[in-house]
Amino acid sequence: MENCCELCGRMTGLTRHHLIPKRVHRSESIRAKFSKEVLNQRIAKLCKACHRHVHRTLKERELAVQFHSVELLREHPDIQAFVDWLKDKPDDFSPRLSRRKRK
Repeated sequence: MENCCELCGRMTGLTRHHLIPKRVHRSESIRAKFSKEVLNQRIAKLCKACHRHVHRTLKERELAVQFHSVELLREHPDIQAFVDWLKDKPDDFSPRLSRRKRK
């Protein structure tokens, strides 16, 4: 489905999530690992709630090195739990923000 979130599957407004955050594109270690094309093309369509949760849960470097695909994001326990909770909510449901989860 074209208009559904790649994490939770809800049909709602989508945002573009750079799976390898743009802020780390200039890092030598990231450039050695990924081609310029890959850096610019790895984009996921996420609902605002999932996008916000991903960035509240993981640091940009973690996203680039360990969680640079939708499949890898789904394997993260905190994101998996959030998606499992959110996927059955109505499409117009927007969760309230809680404190940052990053450690």
